[in-house]
Amino acid sequence: MSKNYLQHAEQLLLELLAIPGLSGDELGVMEYVVEHLRSAGATEGTIEFDRAHRRIPFGGQCGNLVLKLPGTRGGQRRMLMAHTDTVPICRGARPVRKGKYIVPADEHTGLGADDRTGTAAILAAAMAVLSEKLDTPPLTFMWAVQEEIGLYGARYATLGLLGKPKMAFNFDGGATDKITIGATGGYRMAIRVSGTASHAGAAPERGVSAITIASLAIADLHRDGWLGKIEKPSGSGTSNVGAIQGGEATNVITPEVTLRAEARSHNPAFRAKIIAAIETAFNKAAKSVRNDSGKCGGVEIDGRLDYESFRLTDDSTPVLVAEEVVRSLGGVPVRAISNGGLDANWITARGIPTVTLGCGQENAHTPAERCDLKEFRRSCEIALKLATG
Repeated sequence: MSKNYLQHAEQLLLELLAIPGLSGDELGVMEYVVEHLRSAGATEGTIEFDRAHRRIPFGGQCGNLVLKLPGTRGGQRRMLMAHTDTVPICRGARPVRKGKYIVPADEHTGLGADDRTGTAAILAAAMAVLSEKLDTPPLTFMWAVQEEIGLYGARYATLGLLGKPKMAFNFDGGATDKITIGATGGYRMAIRVSGTASHAGAAPERGVSAITIASLAIADLHRDGWLGKIEKPSGSGTSNVGAIQGGEATNVITPEVTLRAEARSHNPAFRAKIIAAIETAFNKAAKSVRNDSGKCGGVEIDGRLDYESFRLTDDSTPVLVAEEVVRSLGGVPVRAISNGGLDANWITARGIPTVTLGCGQENAHTPAERCDLKEFRRSCEIALKLATG
């Protein structure tokens, strides 16, 4: 692997990290990628955006970006992919080199290494293939949108633009020796708790507090082991109440609060039990809080499956190919199962078996986020080896 290739990849990464691009606002990142692909020799017909953002509930500036190349030899088409959006804590990120790492200049922001490292790694590989006219099998590259808020780009990607790849390699994570072959499934819930407003000083007995109802439900879930890390005889998983909003004044019994919660498990049947426990706790709490006339509260729960769990078989082609490439670069591949959702969940579910490889991210979604440059360089080497077959 040439030194110039890796130096160029690092420069791409530094520039990409400095471009704002929260979920739904990735157009600036995509324009950067398109500009560099064209400068490397990509023709107009090989680059295309899909319309995933037209189907995503929150809209967005653009869809997924796809580069499709015919290759110079036969063989199964393979796809390299990464997502381009970052989380809100990365707003205003300014990347700087610090020893063996890239870190945010401002200690109060994240870096955006999740997943600009992946974005840069596959961009560097694509540019090398184009500019050096490398010998490759048929190739597809995809830069996905809105992964962080529900894997939406992968979920709504237009499969017809991808050229029917038989396997995919998703760059998103930390250690390059780790090959993620499966991931949990996730279910999100919007919970609306309704009560009755009343003056908190003059007539508190006439009110039904939505805050009290929500508090009781959360306390019951915690006490009974259905919140946080869940270990039961029938299975395991996680759940979380991640957001709660409601109330405007201390002298009013709060009539409504809204909450956002999630349930995860590798076992769909057990995940259904977690969901049922959450629903039961909130409905029980609503009935238990009454005013002096006997009126109780109410609950409305709207839930949806964000992504289903998956696990590739041990002899799956992309697993074996990824392991072979990691070994060829001196690594010791380790198979892993993720407790978080990945674009690989939806791409696999849609018929393209996908493994996920690390690209140097550390402490994602926190102000301590950084990029390990040694691991990032290895991810660039892995990406190019996968591209060239």
